[in-house]
Amino acid sequence: MVGGISVTPGRRKRIDLPVARLPTGTWLHLPVSVVNGKGDGPMLWLSAAIHGDELNGIEIIRQVMEMLDARDFNGAVIAVPIVNVFGFIDESRYLPDHRDLNRSFPGSSRGSLAARLANLFVREIAGPCGYGIDFHTGSNHRTNLPQVRADLEDDKTRRFAEAFGAPILIHARTRDGSLREVAARDGTAVLVYEGGEPQRFDQDVISTGVVGTLRVMASLGMRASDGVPPAGPPLIARSSVWVRARRAGIVRLTVEPGERVDAGQALGVISDAFGEKQVIVRASLSGIVIGLSLNPSASQGDGLVHIAPPERG
Repeated sequence: MVGGISVTPGRRKRIDLPVARLPTGTWLHLPVSVVNGKGDGPMLWLSAAIHGDELNGIEIIRQVMEMLDARDFNGAVIAVPIVNVFGFIDESRYLPDHRDLNRSFPGSSRGSLAARLANLFVREIAGPCGYGIDFHTGSNHRTNLPQVRADLEDDKTRRFAEAFGAPILIHARTRDGSLREVAARDGTAVLVYEGGEPQRFDQDVISTGVVGTLRVMASLGMRASDGVPPAGPPLIARSSVWVRARRAGIVRLTVEPGERVDAGQALGVISDAFGEKQVIVRASLSGIVIGLSLNPSASQGDGLVHIAPPERG
């Protein structure tokens, strides 16, 4: 039951949850789609655009939901492709009250706009589910290699993450106020899938997300694995480091997400606008590039290249 509306086994339904009134008096709703399979099974939520400018997850959820047949499905999926409806409309990461929704969980029914939206999501979507996948992209002019971030020290969550089969799994502790932190406290296994950049669809990132989600459903016994390639051996990292700008200037990077680099390797240069007074950007450790800045303009200390050293592979 979502928003007081029941979805019978073997059916699917669109539900619009009222969130808040706009200053004009118009109600803004949270769009939800529920697929309740004929057979018994786990409940899984899919969410995207908690940050309103992170769009790849919207398309991942659309494609996954198109493939599900409630009459040949076990368990239930609750999909919310646009959680931060306010930020999505404004093409902004944040809410109109300038809060980060992913630092506002579990929220409050009487709090700020962010708190109310977070509370609604926990109560109606995350609360009933034993599993969740939250889709994100890079932020602030950054792009990410497709990756899963999860608590790999929790056996249930680790199996869940390995079933997804992303190019790399990154052990990540939860952050206070995040959706993952609040759901994990209630025993829910949650994956954060990140890939690509804000305000863009990246078809490779989307395809990886769709296939990974279908693999997860197959591993949970929710659907057959027909047509879904098996996941390869997982590549795991337990830490990551940003290589930062030693000086301000114009950045020209020569590496791409997914590329392996060695400690001391040149990753690009920083110079003035004429290409003079160059400083070489070098890797501070060996590993895989999991993210990088797309902004040619850098201030001293800005993160330029994100590197994770894998345990194996």
